[in-house]
Amino acid sequence: GRCAESWIFNKNLRLQDITIMYFTALAALMVILVASYQAPNNAVEVSSLKPNPSRLLPPLPMPFRVPLDPRGELQLAWNVSYTNQEIYMELRVAELRHGVVLGMSDRGELTNADLLVLWDSGTQSYFGDAWSDSKGHVSLDSQQDYDLIEAKQKAEGYYLLFKRPFSTCDPRDYVIEEGTVHIIYGFLDKPLASLEKLNLSEIRTGVQRVLMLRPDTPPPTLPPDVQMLDVVAPNVSMPNQETTYWCYIHNLPENLPKNHIVMYESVITPGNEAIVHHIEVFECSPDIPAVPGYSGSCDDKMKPKKLNFCRHVLAAWAMGAEAFYYPPDAGLAMGGPGSSRFLRLEVHYHNPLLISGRRDSSGIRLYYTPSLRRYDAGIMELGLVYTPVMAIPPKQHTFYLSGYCTSKCTQTALPSGGIYVFASQLHTHLAGRGVRTILVRGGKELEVVQEDQHFSTHYQVGDRRALFMQRNSTFGDVLITKCTYNTEDRSEPTVGGFGIMEEMCVNYIHYYPRTQLELCKSHVDQGYLQKYFSFINRFHGNDQCVCGEVSVTEQFSQLEWDEFTGEVLDSLFNTAPISMHCNQSTASLFPVSPQSRTHTPATIDCQATN
Repeated sequence: GRCAESWIFNKNLRLQDITIMYFTALAALMVILVASYQAPNNAVEVSSLKPNPSRLLPPLPMPFRVPLDPRGELQLAWNVSYTNQEIYMELRVAELRHGVVLGMSDRGELTNADLLVLWDSGTQSYFGDAWSDSKGHVSLDSQQDYDLIEAKQKAEGYYLLFKRPFSTCDPRDYVIEEGTVHIIYGFLDKPLASLEKLNLSEIRTGVQRVLMLRPDTPPPTLPPDVQMLDVVAPNVSMPNQETTYWCYIHNLPENLPKNHIVMYESVITPGNEAIVHHIEVFECSPDIPAVPGYSGSCDDKMKPKKLNFCRHVLAAWAMGAEAFYYPPDAGLAMGGPGSSRFLRLEVHYHNPLLISGRRDSSGIRLYYTPSLRRYDAGIMELGLVYTPVMAIPPKQHTFYLSGYCTSKCTQTALPSGGIYVFASQLHTHLAGRGVRTILVRGGKELEVVQEDQHFSTHYQVGDRRALFMQRNSTFGDVLITKCTYNTEDRSEPTVGGFGIMEEMCVNYIHYYPRTQLELCKSHVDQGYLQKYFSFINRFHGNDQCVCGEVSVTEQFSQLEWDEFTGEVLDSLFNTAPISMHCNQSTASLFPVSPQSRTHTPATIDCQATN
């Protein structure tokens, strides 16, 4: 220090020397500032990325893929390493401009999202792990958890290959778990001098939903005598509107003998992969001798009324889902005595770009065999009965409803050897945010049958399970399906029912061997609900009793909805007696004696409720 001080202030030091030193120091400072401005801390400079033979590359080809945007400019493919608890992802950008954004958030929000960003500053390209705040502003993450393996321009587009752990222990990162994952994406149409200048609300963005974690079991081999049946839309001209549900009645051959469906997969018209959102095939009721032909909107008020009797799910597919295989010992019966010749195809078109004139013949391909397997597979409905008796108050951030399949029903209806559950499909309408089904045995929670706490009504695809249920003479198994709802955007109560603005809470479980138990659901006892209406009305100074004079829906809408009204309703649903619906496939009830729900004292009225 003293030497430097003596040197700098030497009286013989020339002014020219001082000037040179000053500008040299200034230039060095500018170099440091520019370097830090152009090369963000922790970000990877893409052009300097060198192949590393030690990196563990995923097995190819990647088995799961989904188009992200309606134009098909972005496609995400991935593979799962359960051993390393990592996901390998490959993002294809058909035409790269100045960068892309890919991320995950709780329900597809652009705020508080976990992101990776590829961007260019005008001179260099960078790749980095980032996050968005509550206003959509983007910042580079101090902990970089997206590991870029390769970035390459190919004939089909620009490819990014990278990996990320399921859980990173970074509070700003999304935890990848079973169930729906909301993928958000965005396009950068101009250079970014600094990543901190990016706000997601100012660029073109979108959301896609996928099941990221898939079973890693290899698909079983199909029998040699397998045949195919395509249940597809008849060259439909897709309406130029954002959302369309298209219904089509497919006739099976007359006198079709019994076969077993052993697999199904989607058949998507080339070019429509980003528009066909999900597809379902329903079997019509065998009690309806004839269903008229129909091809048109499922919401058309002029459609044949008999379409409402086609509700038995045979197959369901959503964008990004792979083929569905039945276990080697079981198949879903099609044809033969007690079945219907009529199937209803339902295709959901998501067309936010309002493309017109596009033709479509998408649907489901069923693989079936005349060589019957050991067991018939069955589908059972769990959850809540479709009735306005179950309702959700308005302006609720979180509200829970639970449906019960009680031990008395499972003891009566299940075979002595029990059943094997191998797949499950959750279902709610627009207010649904989460669904969870648990198995209770002997009063203790034994296993989670299926859970999706990022559930979306826009993405309802089946998931494979492995679960054994038994009929135990002492306890019996209980299945509880709990749904989470959000009605913050609604000013009126939301009642249960079939309408899209009404609500459902359902889990369709696929199992074998098939039993006559087709529906095992509950709702709150109506007598106790009327006591609730009377109490709340008196509490708010309305002594006039309207019990029985108007519908339940009207009684809910006439209530004065405040925090107390909602809390008492929540308490009622959790503690009051329930009416149990333990229905056979013929829609008649199993003879079930009164039984309490799990953990709460209650009686059961086994009469059907209109």
